[in-house]
Amino acid sequence: MLYITNRFPINSIRTRVGRKFKFDLNNNAPSNSVFFCERLEDGNSIEIGSIAFLSRLKASPYRQLLFYLHGFSNLPDDVFQAVEELQALCNGQQPDEVLVVPLIWPCDNDLGIVKDYWDDQKSADASAYSFERVLQKFLAWRDSEKHNPEDHPCLKRINVLAHSMGNRVLRETLVAWGAYDLADGLPLVFRNTFMVAADIKNESLESGQRGDLICHASRNVVVYFASDDLALRASKVSNLKNKLASRRLGHSGPEDIHRTPSNVYAVDCDDVNNAYDVPKGHSYFRSGRQGGKPGLVFKHIFATLLSGRVFPEDEYRRTSIIREN
Repeated sequence: MLYITNRFPINSIRTRVGRKFKFDLNNNAPSNSVFFCERLEDGNSIEIGSIAFLSRLKASPYRQLLFYLHGFSNLPDDVFQAVEELQALCNGQQPDEVLVVPLIWPCDNDLGIVKDYWDDQKSADASAYSFERVLQKFLAWRDSEKHNPEDHPCLKRINVLAHSMGNRVLRETLVAWGAYDLADGLPLVFRNTFMVAADIKNESLESGQRGDLICHASRNVVVYFASDDLALRASKVSNLKNKLASRRLGHSGPEDIHRTPSNVYAVDCDDVNNAYDVPKGHSYFRSGRQGGKPGLVFKHIFATLLSGRVFPEDEYRRTSIIREN
């Protein structure tokens, strides 16, 4: 498994291709450095460097890439487990179609959800400066005649799936990228951006709001939400305690979808989220009622990956409800 992280290793932060990479789990501060790594079958990881990493992605048999940004209170092993499940689900739908690549940012491993929540929120914001460097490295690599000559360009389709507070990481990464590297605006980088149980304000995607750059950088932005997501209820309580009284995008969907760009779509998952993730109803985008079997939310995500269209049966439709048959 290939992955990118800005978590500190237990040894030097200086990149050394081929070295064994081991996370320092007691250090949840975001590193300004980013590490391009491979997780081996024995569970160990090695650092391979950005050029080899991007070249490996280009040479892989998979037609599309799905970058996965995890939510809060997830340690690396939790992320690896989620990605292994997602990859198995993708391969079960269509082999060699979608390669899942996690971006691992530093979450807290203290006890107590509220303490973890605020520590992780700060870490999510600070991680933006690391991951915008990843995007800039990608543009430089993509535009390099050496690595992508005109007769052999990289043709992979790039998608993002952000879960929970991973949506905050995505939002802040694009803000930082636009502020520091792209004076003329963001390029259209992502074919599909899937925002699942997004722990950001529900007006974030409206024009002029902090998250509207997600819409600029994506062909499609698909918001999956559920009003009885218990993890987001805890988020709401924590935000109210700190005098931030906005609804979460993953609870209600966009505040007013007509005030968002036309490439934003909303999918109500209220009828299946708790059945797929008991009892929190938060990670409902993976397996369905039976472990290892794709749920309806995952099937919708995968169908969108295949077609590049959110509701292909109706080009003007922007909202839907996912229900069990």
